[in-house]
Amino acid sequence: MIIATPLLDTVHWPADLRALDETKLRQLADELRSETIDAVSVTGGHLGAGLGVVELTVALHYVFDTPDDVLVWDVGHQAYPHKILTGRRDRIRTLRQQDGLSGFTKRAESVYDPFGAAHAATSISAALGFAVARDRAGRSNHVVAVIGDGSMSAGMAYEAMNNAAHATKRLIVVLNDNDMSIAPPVGAMSNYLARRFSGQTYQTIRKAAKKVAEALPKPVHDVAKKAEEYARGMVQGGTLFEELGFHYIGIVDGHDLDVLVPILRNARTIDKPVLVHVRTQKGHGYAPAESAADKYHGVSKFNVVTGEQQKAKSGPPLYQTVFGETLTALADADPQIVAITAAMPSGTGLDIFAARHPDRMFDVGIAEQHAVTFAAGLAADGMKPFAAIYSTFLQRGYDQVVHDVAIQRLPVRFALDRAGLVGADGPTHAGSFDIGYLGALPGFIVMGAADEVELARMVATCAAIDDRPSAVRYPRGEGLGLAMPAQIAPLEIGKGRIVREGTSVALLSFGSRFADAAKAADRLAAMGLSTTHADARFAKPLDEDLIRRLAREHEVLVTIEEGAMGGFGAFVLQFLARDGLLDRGLKIRTLTLPDIFQDQAAPAAMIAEAGLDADGIVRAVLVALGREESGVGGVRA
Repeated sequence: MIIATPLLDTVHWPADLRALDETKLRQLADELRSETIDAVSVTGGHLGAGLGVVELTVALHYVFDTPDDVLVWDVGHQAYPHKILTGRRDRIRTLRQQDGLSGFTKRAESVYDPFGAAHAATSISAALGFAVARDRAGRSNHVVAVIGDGSMSAGMAYEAMNNAAHATKRLIVVLNDNDMSIAPPVGAMSNYLARRFSGQTYQTIRKAAKKVAEALPKPVHDVAKKAEEYARGMVQGGTLFEELGFHYIGIVDGHDLDVLVPILRNARTIDKPVLVHVRTQKGHGYAPAESAADKYHGVSKFNVVTGEQQKAKSGPPLYQTVFGETLTALADADPQIVAITAAMPSGTGLDIFAARHPDRMFDVGIAEQHAVTFAAGLAADGMKPFAAIYSTFLQRGYDQVVHDVAIQRLPVRFALDRAGLVGADGPTHAGSFDIGYLGALPGFIVMGAADEVELARMVATCAAIDDRPSAVRYPRGEGLGLAMPAQIAPLEIGKGRIVREGTSVALLSFGSRFADAAKAADRLAAMGLSTTHADARFAKPLDEDLIRRLAREHEVLVTIEEGAMGGFGAFVLQFLARDGLLDRGLKIRTLTLPDIFQDQAAPAAMIAEAGLDADGIVRAVLVALGREESGVGGVRA
């Protein structure tokens, strides 16, 4: 009995795919879907989005001559099938692992990833850049951007589309509509009309009609143009995109290769920017994903046959849960508290708030800029808005934080989830910079939670602040397992705490490195170095009295933060310099994230690489003292 070689085994690069007979594409797509499922069952990751675009990925690489034709993916959650087809199948089971493949597109990884992605709504702007560069160089290659309907809630997508019609005549945007139902599906008729409206016969008739219309008086010409656009818009949807200067084709069944391939071929021939509206199903082709509420958007390792995901060991509550529960309890007693998320209700714990206070919960979609200014408007009219946004995503709304919140001194409360390193999601999702970029703003209060109890107290503190903006940052993952007090009392603004008294070495931690600083203090004490450990609580305003005391009473002062250079340690140094406390021979070290973008790895490995674990803290103290350590924890100065 001869067993046929799987078709996918013969496709190592897109050129191999393009050599296949078109009748083989369905088989290839089925095998690609199975390979994607199997790989993610081993690594975990973003599964549902990739399964939804398997056929689209095959069609794009079949029709377009990648990498000469530029293919730009948005966000990158859906790029695993793309990676398998572009020479990375042999490494696909290293996804999101240390020294493995990135979970997103990444320029350094492959020529088939012309532009890195991870945050939403960047693809059209980047693709337009490629298109204009091509036009300037006199090249003829195609440029394609693939963007999901969720990303279309971000204003940047429309800014790019508004610019595109004036900047180039050759750009293709594929709108992958899998969730938000921008327009209703109309099945076979929609596919038929899409093919007709993208075909050469229709284009020829349309061009001829345009020439006739151009000879008519302007009012008649304008009416004729509008009539054609709106006729197509009423049949298919897409009038908005036509108004932005795009030729709209849709809605297309994104799982029907017999439809996708000819429509994409037709799109290549149209002499203006084109938007191909493709309807797909997230999680398509894998029953457990299709039936799950989130379509297996993000999964841990799982059983391929049953779809059962590997359960995390039970432990302390997640920080996001503590935030959601605390805010909900505060809102029970204060009707002015409202919550805002930018498309991450469960990721931020605000699904808990929404269940109790649905009329006070606002999910604005992937629109961080709007979220910030919306919160500012609420605050300006007396409400108490909490904007819960991942630290990395708040970067997108920084201009609004500065001009609409800070300058007006409005009491918007920012809950900065995923502050610090985030493990498998890597540098694009790390919350590395918020301490510096918020601490630079006059009047801004910036707190860092050392544990879950401190987080709850800081949320209560934010609720009590009514004269300026505030932020509390906290990491991804579980708390330390502390018991929650019955009453959550706010903190005194700008006051830290000493948790251990010593005389020789002072460790001043800010936020999530608290536990490692405590371990380091134990090790240093065991070495005969009397150590003070203080929790700063506030990066701004600093507890200046506490810092003066630490500087005057200790030989060594080490600051520790899970943030980039230019943050808490820099603020402390600036204060010490201004106060003349560096003139007394104080040995000071500021421990921060390294001046690199750290690639994905297990969180503990990333912290160790950064030198922010207990070993790294001990090592910094010993280096400052000019001492060698012998055998304690395997650390050498």
